[in-house]
Amino acid sequence: MERRAAAGRVSRPAASATDEVDLPAVALDGRALGRRGAQTRRRLLDATASLLETHGIRDLRVVDIAREVGSSPATFYQYFRDVEAAVLVLAQEAGDEIAPLVARLVPPWDARHGLDDARALVDGFVDYWDRHRAVLRTRNLAAREGDERFRDVRNRTLRDFMSSLTAKIDEARSAGRVVSRADLVETTARIIHQTVAGRS
Repeated sequence: MERRAAAGRVSRPAASATDEVDLPAVALDGRALGRRGAQTRRRLLDATASLLETHGIRDLRVVDIAREVGSSPATFYQYFRDVEAAVLVLAQEAGDEIAPLVARLVPPWDARHGLDDARALVDGFVDYWDRHRAVLRTRNLAAREGDERFRDVRNRTLRDFMSSLTAKIDEARSAGRVVSRADLVETTARIIHQTVAGRS
């Protein structure tokens, strides 16, 4: 990773997957943040998330984030090693917000209320994606490009959700409630057709 400053580029040591993600909110020198420091850090994170809507992670510079909050690159570097480190924190925060969706998979789904439960799960997931789409898209792209830090965050985020969904499917299979392959193909085809062609 490199530290980009207005005057040039200064080499920084590479961070491990957990350097910026699992640690509490502290300054890079290890000092605990007071209220004002925590607010500044939050503003930098919010600005980073906002700029990811229009910038790729490789194009986004520290000076852009600092300018967005009316600060300087030096202030940014008090809290984050580089842009990628800030995005990792955002990705972890987004990952933490998937917990309510996992909780929807815990209670049994029965024939009377199962569709409502499934509808609430899908609605919640779409809302989750809409709120974090720039961060999640950036996380997924970086993971596909081979960045293990982003891959680790993505995998940790989805692990509980996917294991809970798998358990729900296994439960249905054990009870003989899983639909046939033909039913699955037909339902999925109708969803794709309606999404592409509109309601018929």
